[in-house]
Amino acid sequence: MVVAVVVIVVVIAAAFAYVYSMSSGSGPTSSTITTTTTSTLSISSSPLISFSADAYATEATALLQGFSQSTGIPVAPVKSAGSFADANQIAAGAPDDVFISVALSATSSQYLKNLTANWAVGFASDQMVLAYSNATSAQSVASEGKAAAASNSTSDWNTFFASLTSGQVKVGISNPVSDPAGLRGWLVLEAAGFLYSGGNQSAYASPLLRAGANVTGTNAAALVAPLQSGQIQFLFIYKSAAVADHIAYIQLDRHVNLGDATLGTFYSRFSYKDSAGVTAGAPIILCVTVPLSSTNSAEADAFVVYVIKNAATLSAYGLNPFSPAKLYDNVAPPAAISQLESQGLLVVAGSLP
Repeated sequence: MVVAVVVIVVVIAAAFAYVYSMSSGSGPTSSTITTTTTSTLSISSSPLISFSADAYATEATALLQGFSQSTGIPVAPVKSAGSFADANQIAAGAPDDVFISVALSATSSQYLKNLTANWAVGFASDQMVLAYSNATSAQSVASEGKAAAASNSTSDWNTFFASLTSGQVKVGISNPVSDPAGLRGWLVLEAAGFLYSGGNQSAYASPLLRAGANVTGTNAAALVAPLQSGQIQFLFIYKSAAVADHIAYIQLDRHVNLGDATLGTFYSRFSYKDSAGVTAGAPIILCVTVPLSSTNSAEADAFVVYVIKNAATLSAYGLNPFSPAKLYDNVAPPAAISQLESQGLLVVAGSLP
């Protein structure tokens, strides 16, 4: 490998200078940048490799490009799939420095196995919505959903969910084993049954399954085209994805949409069992971690710091950025990240599942 030594005089913010000094001297063969503050940044000669939940590949790319422009650290194009599928690839040995997931559990030992760092930083939340097709067959049910969203009455929601799952329309729910959006689609139906059908969690899921009206795909993104063409009439999808794809959607109540970070205890009353095990409901949190297999760990840590400090930019994508960011850990994260707690940019939110 040829190593190029570049000397550049720049002025950088004190916060970045601190992060850079923390990462000096680690990682693979590197070139050194000298700053006017005399601190140094060790820049890897190989690009930062990242995996991202497929629904957030656009947001991940924007963050990576902003990070690269700010620091000079090269980044590779993001790899994306369902968060669980991403984690399985990393655990199987796929090279990776940064993992952006929409499921905290995907960053834990349940999926990353012995490569989990045992910490992750939550930086934004999202929520489930029901996107719908312009096809004539969807309109009457969609009208019921809009009426329920406007009134938020139990009876109106029951009417809508009963129609949605009766078999008269096709409902897209991605594969729960590979994509958390699919898992969450079933959890939404459980929570809705509990709230709108007298505590019966299977009130809507069971009729949908009996009718064979649920259509699956590897991830929710793969079901957008069938929705737009009218092959399916409804799709459980993240709000940010519906916004990005300019798809009409029905807003669900916060007790059902898994989008309220304060309702974790309520969401945990519902669970879904598949070949990966039993998963309890939880708020939808977009998070980032650095797997132990990272060969550019100092640069990856610097990226996490960048995400924490720039999460507010994600509101443009329909996400709800956290301020401060939320740390979920079983072990302390690297010092460059943990020191943000004293700056009020990071707060401990609990353990990693």
